[in-house]
Amino acid sequence: MPARQPDPKRWLVLLAVMLAFLPVVLDMTILHVAVPSVTQALAATSTQVLWVIDIYPLLMAGLLVPMGTLADRIGNRRILLTGLTIFGTASALAAFSPNAPMLITARMLLALGGSMIMPCVLGIIRRTFEDEKERGLALGLWGTVGAAGAAVGPLIGGALLEHFWWGSVFLINIPVMLVVIAACWVLLPRREESTPGHWAIGQAFLLIFGMIATVYAIKAGFGAKQSLHVVLAVLALGLGLLTLFVRKQMSAAEPMLDLSLFSHPAILAGMIMAMVASGSLAGVELTLAQELQYVLDKTPLQAGIFMVPIMAAAAIGGPVAGWLSGRYGLRPVASLSLAVSSVTLGWLALSDFHTPGAVVPMLLAMLGLALSIGLTASSIAIMGSVEASKGGAAGSLEATGYELGTGLGITFFGVFMSAVYGRHFDAPAALSAEQAERAARSIGDSYLVARELAEKLGIPEKGDAVIAAGKVAFSSTHSVLLLTSAALIGALAVLVFFLLAKVENIGTSAH
Repeated sequence: MPARQPDPKRWLVLLAVMLAFLPVVLDMTILHVAVPSVTQALAATSTQVLWVIDIYPLLMAGLLVPMGTLADRIGNRRILLTGLTIFGTASALAAFSPNAPMLITARMLLALGGSMIMPCVLGIIRRTFEDEKERGLALGLWGTVGAAGAAVGPLIGGALLEHFWWGSVFLINIPVMLVVIAACWVLLPRREESTPGHWAIGQAFLLIFGMIATVYAIKAGFGAKQSLHVVLAVLALGLGLLTLFVRKQMSAAEPMLDLSLFSHPAILAGMIMAMVASGSLAGVELTLAQELQYVLDKTPLQAGIFMVPIMAAAAIGGPVAGWLSGRYGLRPVASLSLAVSSVTLGWLALSDFHTPGAVVPMLLAMLGLALSIGLTASSIAIMGSVEASKGGAAGSLEATGYELGTGLGITFFGVFMSAVYGRHFDAPAALSAEQAERAARSIGDSYLVARELAEKLGIPEKGDAVIAAGKVAFSSTHSVLLLTSAALIGALAVLVFFLLAKVENIGTSAH
């Protein structure tokens, strides 16, 4: 069978889907810098702040696979344009949310839109680029746009927060979406090959509710926000639904998800890499954004500028990963990039952010470059292991790994941060037991208690004492979190080295 001729418009198609991916990334990184502003403006509790941040990736984790398989059946173009429209509408709702529950609801709609966008982007790249070296380069460029969006996000967010209210960080998505929808409408081919068969909506609901229930149980269990009986009941429900979904896939004539994909060691390694690396990166970014603003008293714009090295270096990492994998193979590139990430995180944990000098920016750049190479390597591992007709399903699996890792990473970091912060918080003697308990939940809560003492009770000196205690506690917390992340990624580097032992050919082309 003759090889299919490459699409002459393939690089324009890549440009269109990279633009489609950009607003999803902008939304996630802008919010990290805006957390302190949102917390103070909406008087949100630490639990509500965590839900605002991670309802988006956790809900997407349940929706991505159904949306990816739906795109394979009715076409990536239609699903992508629908997702972009929903995403833009939800951005407007988020911008004008009057309270935390409304913002959480808007973030759920953003998740629906994002779950349509992400698998379509990866599926289109897989269908468009048959040559493995070209695909590696295309995935590297896709990763670059993601990292560049992440780099611009904190800067845009910081600049907006200097002059406007917190909702402007969501409103910025709307002009971006208008440009992206027009570009995708013009550039994406109207005729697409699709997978035959119907979309099993019953199987989709089993997967969606099973994923959400399981992830919620893990979140509630870590956070100790529900009784053990409730956590176990919800976990049993989620695992039961997922088990039923798997059994349906094995017996159905037209399964929604080809479970044989998990038999590829490269796909399994790619999924684990995506989950752990993206979760660690999200947690580290969130921790740094709070450290810079709450402890070092930087403005949102200054915090965004401080974090530019990690994102700017990550923008270079995508193409570098594609080139290195094509030249040396996936295994050494993936393993070494994760090992470097681990060492860098450990070094950052022991660094003094009050006097960063040239060392801290250099370490942030090293971290961004190494993690970006590792994440792009996971894309190459997954998308290089499947034929083009399963590109949407494989893309949705990878995106699920990213979003589930991000959501669970933020949950883990948030809960762990709260526990470590509470142990290190030395409450001033003048506080009541109730005030001390609230202030010890998180540094955001400490600032809320301090504001209450200063504005409502007229005792600003007590508020200053609470803030001083909070800064000391958070600096200790920040070091523990970065060391924990370093250990996780170090273990991942070893695991990936062994998982990829038999699949070294992925990422290189036969000559």
